[in-house]
Amino acid sequence: MKALVTGGGGFLGRAIVDQLRERGDGVRSFSRQAHPELAKLGIEQLQGDLSDTAAVARAVAGCDVVFHVAAKAGIWGPYREYYETNVMGTQNVVAACKKNAVRRLVFTSTPSVVFNGHDEKGINETAPYSDRFLAWYPHTKCAAEAAVLGANGPDLATVALRPHLIWGPGDNHLIPRLIQRARQGKLIRVGKGENVVDTTYVDNAADAHLSAADRLAPGSAIGGKAYFLSQGEPMNLWDFINRILALVDLPPVARSVPAWLAYAAGSAMELKQWLLRSPGEPNMTRFLARQLSTAHWFDISAARRDLGYEPRVSTEKGLKRLGAWLKGKEQSKD
Repeated sequence: MKALVTGGGGFLGRAIVDQLRERGDGVRSFSRQAHPELAKLGIEQLQGDLSDTAAVARAVAGCDVVFHVAAKAGIWGPYREYYETNVMGTQNVVAACKKNAVRRLVFTSTPSVVFNGHDEKGINETAPYSDRFLAWYPHTKCAAEAAVLGANGPDLATVALRPHLIWGPGDNHLIPRLIQRARQGKLIRVGKGENVVDTTYVDNAADAHLSAADRLAPGSAIGGKAYFLSQGEPMNLWDFINRILALVDLPPVARSVPAWLAYAAGSAMELKQWLLRSPGEPNMTRFLARQLSTAHWFDISAARRDLGYEPRVSTEKGLKRLGAWLKGKEQSKD
């Protein structure tokens, strides 16, 4: 098949591109800028903005399936930027699929669409969307997911996948920032350090996307549904963070701050950032304080049943691969 991957040069997008290529599918990537590593692989690349209706339509034309992975992530930034990319961009992808008679759309969502700031322990897809978002990212991703699932019908089959805390080799966001903050002495445990969370190794998340695409068709059982994804083995968040730090010979997180104090500090920092219109993002936000201090793990039995999903890379194996990649990066700097 011919597949379009929006954000094909990103972390998860690249993993999906690689797996499609490995099994012989034709692949096209759509992103704001060209990626030399994709060019070396012979991947067709189109550049443009998701908010550009014409550019999105050109990217979708001639494809059999679309993996809409690209999004504006993060915990801080203007609402307009999140809305244009995550909501308008997704609406453009849906419209382009319909215009070009593409019959399958796999959307990368997030468990944050149901996160209300409190513990989530073993919840499944019956959990409703949150009515109280603490950041623009989950707010706009929720609207985008609803648009995708609402578009499911006889001509276009859609499905949304919600991988939680994607990690692994090639991560250019979560792991590098975690290590950087630890080296700067700015990494502090929030709360009692007892919260259990789910994570998802990047290749497992990519596997699920391909499995969903293969099972998706107008009228199929998975059409119009959302699925949580994870390793299927929840673990203490701070133990997991400490294991990552150990891969680069950094000590475990030693300092801690009460969850209520981190939330209050996040509120104050957000207000200061907004009033001063300062660049960058606050060191703490309300959303981040809640994410770091609450439990969030999910029942993935629906993905196992309907998608045939099974995390083929265990957390232990994934950490070994991550460690080798991090050491390789360190050696390349020397």
